[in-house]
Amino acid sequence: MNAEPQADKPFSQDDVQILEKLSSAYAKIRNELGKVIVGQQLVIEQLMIAIFAQGHCLLEGVPGLAKTLMVSTLAKTLKLSFNRIQFTPDLMPSDIVGTEVIQEDKATGRREFKFLTGPIFANIILADEINRTPPKTQAALLEAMQEKQVTIGGVRNPLPAPFFVLATQNPIEQEGTYMLPEAQQDRFMFKVFVQYPSYEEEFRIAETTTSQVAQNVDSVLSGEEILQLQQLVRRVPIPSHVIHYALRLVRATRVLEPHCPDFVKESVSWGAGPRGVQYLILGAKTRAVLEGRSYVKTEDIAAVARPVLRHRVITNFNAESQGITSDVIINRLLKELPERSPGDEIAPELKPVLAKS
Repeated sequence: MNAEPQADKPFSQDDVQILEKLSSAYAKIRNELGKVIVGQQLVIEQLMIAIFAQGHCLLEGVPGLAKTLMVSTLAKTLKLSFNRIQFTPDLMPSDIVGTEVIQEDKATGRREFKFLTGPIFANIILADEINRTPPKTQAALLEAMQEKQVTIGGVRNPLPAPFFVLATQNPIEQEGTYMLPEAQQDRFMFKVFVQYPSYEEEFRIAETTTSQVAQNVDSVLSGEEILQLQQLVRRVPIPSHVIHYALRLVRATRVLEPHCPDFVKESVSWGAGPRGVQYLILGAKTRAVLEGRSYVKTEDIAAVARPVLRHRVITNFNAESQGITSDVIINRLLKELPERSPGDEIAPELKPVLAKS
């Protein structure tokens, strides 16, 4: 009989104290961001979930919704180094990761290559208007996002920890832009839609941004504390039926699966891969911790399903012609899929054996 996995063991007293610290720090961070950013509470929550789950985030919204300001202010509250990279059509990969130059040692007269680091070497990277640069330059981020390193001249250069890429793109301006390939979009844990503010929020924006009042933001967490809290998220126990719910949700987006719903087969050309399941579970764990809980519910999976899956569910022409977006499909799946199913508590390796009996 297999031993219980480490993740299923209850939290220690030290873990509980760290959990309380994270929940308290989250409230303070939201309060500090509220000094500068009006509204956008859901966006801020999703950004924080991505950071504590060690994920990257793609923010999509029209100009003027404070996407850049939100990211730079967040970096200040977290005591992290921050670099902004403005993506343009003429930006080269070396402008992001750095380059090797020949330098002469004055003492010996020998010449040798020296690596000059690029702006990617910071804790938080704002990839502003990432879809304005060609695929060759976009691809320069792939190794950094996945491996947390940059390889130059066969030498691996580790990036500072923690490391996050928070990218922005404009959905309405298509001239001079390059759509992110699906493989690169899949590296982002979340795709977050930044919406227009409400009437009351826009009134406050107009009132505060046209005056001389300047708001100072206090730092809340250091890089070392963030790394500690990220490890806590990984140790949060998750019930088997919640994992099965995440699996059913993701597998229902794949048209070749035998139990794929008909409306998905009619509207989807490609569904989410295994990384979708991983990010659903990590996002759900982080959401639970930010709310001060040491356990995960199916409601946590549902809460992060849209930002996790919307860029992993690729709609076909039939759906686009009818105005059916990936969010519409995800919403319907969340409504129709049961939270529990017979056999959820059975170990996966035993299901084929029981099915034959």
